[in-house]
Amino acid sequence: MLRIDDVIFSMDIIEKKFKCDLTSCNGNCCRYGDSGAPLAPEEVEILEKIWPAVKPYLRQEGISAIEKQGTSIIDHDNERVTPLVNNEECAYTIINNGIYMCGIEKAWSYRKTKFQKPLSCHLFPAKIKNFSGFRAVNYQELPICRSALENGKKKGLYLYKFLKIPLIRALGEKLYEQLCIAARELKKNKIFFL
Repeated sequence: MLRIDDVIFSMDIIEKKFKCDLTSCNGNCCRYGDSGAPLAPEEVEILEKIWPAVKPYLRQEGISAIEKQGTSIIDHDNERVTPLVNNEECAYTIINNGIYMCGIEKAWSYRKTKFQKPLSCHLFPAKIKNFSGFRAVNYQELPICRSALENGKKKGLYLYKFLKIPLIRALGEKLYEQLCIAARELKKNKIFFL
């Protein structure tokens, strides 16, 4: 583990090579899971506010699910998450050439909203968990991301670099810069195998 200020990073964040390969995985992170995408309390409010701007970019199945369930729901773990279509894909997904993508992000790309997507989605496959006095950043190794691991090795791209924008969004630029410095030092001192 690596600790920087009040954040503890699993070594996988700096050791794993990773780059999404949507042509291989088809965006299945938006499709499969035991519930919707986890939402922070402020994101619940944001989704309610931006719903009219996002709605035109969604599939009818997603619109129907959101109109029936709400812009967010409480899951079996008593946490706020995005609703699902038929207990499968996120209601906010769109399908482009067989690839599941985020309809919220599409609305954002057209400047219809300033909210890009839930942080939990942006950070995937990393996850941040808050504890008393510190936060933990961990990597979730999932079978649906095997092609991303292979692609990351091929491209030579480390997970913390692939996740630069969402890590800055979650932790701030200063902490991200410190993470990069720590990764360089560990590499230089051959603390982990590259």
